[in-house]
Amino acid sequence: MKSSPGAKISFKAQMLQAREDAIIRVVNHLLAEKGFDAMTVDEVAANVGIAKASLYKHFPSKEDLAAAAMVRVMRHAQTYLEGIAEETPSLEKLRQVVRWTMELKLAGEMPSLPSQNSSLRATLISNQDYMNGLIEVSDRLGGWIEAAQAQGSINPQLPAIAILYTLYARACDPVLEFLKMGAQHTDAQIVDFVLSTCFDGLNAR
Repeated sequence: MKSSPGAKISFKAQMLQAREDAIIRVVNHLLAEKGFDAMTVDEVAANVGIAKASLYKHFPSKEDLAAAAMVRVMRHAQTYLEGIAEETPSLEKLRQVVRWTMELKLAGEMPSLPSQNSSLRATLISNQDYMNGLIEVSDRLGGWIEAAQAQGSINPQLPAIAILYTLYARACDPVLEFLKMGAQHTDAQIVDFVLSTCFDGLNAR
């Protein structure tokens, strides 16, 4: 539900928007906790505290529910990237982004990415808001990757697309959860460990 800038929003519209926001927060949490396939519409409605019929008035399908949450995360990512200072070195920009995504993951706020054959994947591909956001984020990260390669801080022999996907994969890295389950390290330490293996490798320095 969107309104034009400066337009006065009715009380009813505000209530509907608040409900949609609550729904999307619940969906985001469930996607992060168990993934799309295991999430059910019934538990979304139960967690929000509304009837399933009311839920369908906002989002006609499970796929639409999940897509709305993914769009919200993508917009959040766009805002975060825009807030990184332009003068920050390209490699450090990439490290900041990866750190941010892993912190969201450990906080239970990063939805699990859909599998290749998921019906959600098809819905996302046809969702213009999501795809536009994905393209913008990918282009910005890709530019930083190429700049870091030109500066010699990232191996220039690696295809930029392979590096991009490697960074994206940190948002759903199971190592984060394994280390968290071990309860031997803080979230901050876990993020530092995975950042080190991602950017510095495993070779002794």
